[in-house]
Amino acid sequence: MIKILELFGGIGAPRKHLKRAGIPHKLVDYVEWKDNRVRAYNAMHPYKHNPQDIRGWNLKPDILIHGSPCQDNSAANLNDDKGRSKLMLETIRIIKEMGEWRPKFVIWENVRGALFKAKRPIFDEYLREIELLGYTNSYEVLNAMDFGIPQTCERVFCVSVLGNEVFDFSKLQHKPLRPMSDFQQLDSEIEDIEKYVVEIPSMLNRIKDLATPAEIEINKSKFRYIETIVDVCNTITEHPDRCPSAGVFKMSDGRFRYPTEREWWRLMDFDDEDFDLMLEEFPTKPGKRNATLYALAGNSIVVSQIGAILDLLLDGNYAKKETEPVQLELIC
Repeated sequence: MIKILELFGGIGAPRKHLKRAGIPHKLVDYVEWKDNRVRAYNAMHPYKHNPQDIRGWNLKPDILIHGSPCQDNSAANLNDDKGRSKLMLETIRIIKEMGEWRPKFVIWENVRGALFKAKRPIFDEYLREIELLGYTNSYEVLNAMDFGIPQTCERVFCVSVLGNEVFDFSKLQHKPLRPMSDFQQLDSEIEDIEKYVVEIPSMLNRIKDLATPAEIEINKSKFRYIETIVDVCNTITEHPDRCPSAGVFKMSDGRFRYPTEREWWRLMDFDDEDFDLMLEEFPTKPGKRNATLYALAGNSIVVSQIGAILDLLLDGNYAKKETEPVQLELIC
């Protein structure tokens, strides 16, 4: 039985994959301070967790997964750090306080902005500190499109293996891109569709399909345009009605609409059954879009991205050729 620990656990994408794949596992603990995310996690899993802070915490998993807050690493906030980007270093403290015992694998995930020059010193400190604990690091930026999801979500993943083995990202099992029709709802399926129609002038003015080539040329240095979603959407965030955005869908009557909350969750590779549980936990007000459901999905890891890493680790053939792979024992 593989024991996992989820720090900054969000809504539980790693555990979602393990359950979907039927992989026997035990959750040592789940740590997340934000109440709405804990409520969402509890709605999808049987054990009821309480909000808790990562600081001052200690237990012993086989696989430690942490995705520290990404807001300070985003392109919009690279010069406005509120200290959240440094919370990844709390994981180092937790491992140190485990004593001689160490998790076999530590997986960290964040936006690719964590590698930018302004934030890179924090990431480099993390790499140095975890190496001093006996780990060998390997990291890479992964795109959700390579794992079947039609979303240009790029995230940096760092896999640290206890010992000298180097995790080989080239061995990850990629999946063919699924069609957007698997994720998009038909206009006729959407209840109260008018609340999703783009009506704000500042948003309408940025829809690329409504602009002339001359307008696009004039404004290219001022702001980004909003793309119409056809085959692939841009990165899912907390908000569908911001620019830059994941994009908008063109309706059958020629108007444009924001993706629905259900589409948001599908594009993060969660099932409709998960979303239905969220609707029960966070009901939508009549005539309003559900900001909570958008934010919960937008802060998550794409399930198939983290799933590919977990599958390779549990398969045991994760190491580069110059090192000898070690099978992580599964005890059923």
